[in-house]
Amino acid sequence: MKIEKLDAYPPGSQFAVDLVIIGGGPAGLTIAREFSNSSITVLVLESGLEVEQAAYMELNNLESNGEPQSPAALEFRAAFHGNNIASFDQDTQPFGIRCRVLGGSAIYWGGKSALFDQTDFSARDWVPNSGWPISRDQLEPYFDRAAEVLNLGPNLYDEKLWALINKRIERPPIDNTKLQSFFWQFARSSFDHTRVMSFADEFRAADSKNIRTLTGATAVRLDTDVTGKKFAGVEVSTMGRARSYVVAKACVLAAGSIENARLLLNSNHQHPCGLGNQHDVVGRYLMDHPGTRIGYFKKEDVWVAKFLGFYPVAHKGALFLYMHGLVFAPAYQAKEKLLNSAIYVLPEIAPDDPVEAIKRLLRFKSSSISSDLWSSLGGATLLVKGVGLMTIRNRFFPRMLQRLIVDLLTMIGPGFVVREFQSKGVPHKLKSLGIHVITEQEPDPESRVVLSDQTDALGMRKARATWKISEVERRSVVRIGQLMREELPKAGLPEPILDDWIVNDRPADGALVDMAHIIGTTRMSDDPRTGVVDTQCEVYGVEGLYIAGSSVFPTSGHANPTLMILSIALRVADHLKRILAQQAGKAAA
Repeated sequence: MKIEKLDAYPPGSQFAVDLVIIGGGPAGLTIAREFSNSSITVLVLESGLEVEQAAYMELNNLESNGEPQSPAALEFRAAFHGNNIASFDQDTQPFGIRCRVLGGSAIYWGGKSALFDQTDFSARDWVPNSGWPISRDQLEPYFDRAAEVLNLGPNLYDEKLWALINKRIERPPIDNTKLQSFFWQFARSSFDHTRVMSFADEFRAADSKNIRTLTGATAVRLDTDVTGKKFAGVEVSTMGRARSYVVAKACVLAAGSIENARLLLNSNHQHPCGLGNQHDVVGRYLMDHPGTRIGYFKKEDVWVAKFLGFYPVAHKGALFLYMHGLVFAPAYQAKEKLLNSAIYVLPEIAPDDPVEAIKRLLRFKSSSISSDLWSSLGGATLLVKGVGLMTIRNRFFPRMLQRLIVDLLTMIGPGFVVREFQSKGVPHKLKSLGIHVITEQEPDPESRVVLSDQTDALGMRKARATWKISEVERRSVVRIGQLMREELPKAGLPEPILDDWIVNDRPADGALVDMAHIIGTTRMSDDPRTGVVDTQCEVYGVEGLYIAGSSVFPTSGHANPTLMILSIALRVADHLKRILAQQAGKAAA
């Protein structure tokens, strides 16, 4: 696999390939790997480098005049994303989390994976602009292939998974006409089973002579031929503004929802409104997953509440972890005219956690040195456990033995394994289980991305986001919280401690924020008046230009989008294989 920097080539260089892919994130790298060791020449353009650098991250700067806006929401967003993303900067990215680096924003992904359900594909009379132009059945053949790319277990996420979970587990009798089970699983690295899958690492390992990657190569303009109806090439730039050019038979735009729309709108030298925007749809239907913490289970209730915890499932000689949550039953959702929403729990670190105490001492940020010293000494068992985990993660530790140990821990204590998996192998002392809610959004054409009057370091107009959260989204969050509070005690589970705005039915007070799942802006439709791409993800009016990623989703569902992104990416790859083979056949004839 040849990975080079664009600035290693002189300005004005020209590259000619069969397929150019703009964006080295999950969608782009997955499509590229589908052409490994084939006769198709592929070039991946990644705006960032192989490691994050501040200068490249600055290109993500956007303006926002939408949500989140309230002080409470901004505070929650800073804590939520700041704890998980090293490069997070609220000023640079007031909406949406994006990373300019090989691997894309998935470098901070927690591996959480699930599929959309039938409800997400259906047109619902209480959800304007809902429904997909393709059925779930049409995507079904790609689900297992996508799960294989992510190293996942059985591709089940609803009540059917209980049949594969240990039958000795007693399930509380929750009224499943109101709330039903939903599961997520976690994508593991092929090379280190204690880590989240890295798209960049897996891509590098797929050594293929026909695939090249240029890093530090930002696409600044898409061109069509003289007719304006067929993709011709893409202009790329280094950070020093040295421009080069790529000519290709086909192009896949896979740079994320904001950048996909931004590049189409900036490519307006041949079409004044931008490419694919003849009906002013590019940038519209901007969605994410509004989410927040709504309460907690007390420390003494943690073990009783482990029903909403983690479960191991045996599959093909290995064990896979699933996280259990609750969602509205479809009939209840329809009756109450609510959106597809989910509740899940996350462990919360105690104030006297020894690892955090040591961090504060080492950074000279301790407000009470004596308290932090006592916490550090008192947590010797946890610290020793951490040393053991770091040992099995060492690159010299045998991989077969590592997998056996991880599987053994998964069988004995699945919750412990997930905590260490998510905290990168550093054990923590817990104080409670936080209760979180995530919901889908109504596809709203007025929630959108447009171009700002400001330009970035490369001279491109920046994006301006107007992300809207509707009343029905807030109502859905409140209702699923209230329903959980009503139904869990009836089933013999502890009553959760919920925030006042949930208990007192004040949806407007919720600190809802974006969950780094940017969706929409180039939606799929069977009508160019309501969409940017057709059912094969080809841009309307521009032959040979395709879009991959969550920007083509007509609806957002509540599930983390990566598994769905890969399913659609594989479908696009298969379509391109047929198209490029036909073109090669015609040329040979």
